[in-house]
Amino acid sequence: MPLTCDHVALYQFTDMRIIYTVMLLWFSGTNVLAQQPDSIFVHLYTDSLKKGTHNYINIDGLFPNGRYLPLDTTHLVFSSSAGQFFGNNLYIDKNFIGDKVSIRVALKGSAIVKEFDIYVKKAPDPAQLPTAEDILRQPPSRKQKRSGN
Repeated sequence: MPLTCDHVALYQFTDMRIIYTVMLLWFSGTNVLAQQPDSIFVHLYTDSLKKGTHNYINIDGLFPNGRYLPLDTTHLVFSSSAGQFFGNNLYIDKNFIGDKVSIRVALKGSAIVKEFDIYVKKAPDPAQLPTAEDILRQPPSRKQKRSGN
């Protein structure tokens, strides 16, 4: 069957779609890979580390477009004076006796580094938390009204 003008146009259209799709993927992928944070910031969810549990160390990156995004071990290298990192989680053994842990976070492929200390919780956790019934049985606390001067 001989090719008509319609068939040739269809093949040319299909070829161009493939070329444009490949180019779009190529350029969008290189743009995403090229973005590297300008700086990193530490945002902790707690004021101290707890022994015998995983403590999440939240690191955010400030990108050139002004957006803050959370970073993980694909972007960062974690090290500490005690404990062991599992991703962004620092596990401190329950037998640890120090007062604080020094943490170092480095951005891969960059000279950007953050070093900071986090103290280890000393007070024991309560043996048992109050139940919902215990809380509901407590009389409401009376709040003092402010005088509107």
